Amino acid sequence: MSLFICFVIYVCVCVGAGKKSWPELVGKNGEDAAAKIEQENHGVRAIVLLEGSATTRDRRCDRVWVWINERGVVTRVPRVG
Repeated sequence: MSLFICFVIYVCVCVGAGKKSWPELVGKNGEDAAAKIEQENHGVRAIVLLEGSATTRDRRCDRVWVWINERGVVTRVPRVG
């Protein structure tokens, strides 16, 4: 189980088991990237979103946004939070 810890200066980090960032997935297919993220960190759900889509502003240790372009290619480094 991951925890979300915030410090007084409002820097929040997720602590716990599992990989937290996937820079190697930029440029890959979004659906394939989401599957790989969930395989490498069983504590998160990867959500594929088109660039420019509205999202919530909350930070969560069980979620990874996978941002894609109109061709379905990952455009940002997916990160827990």
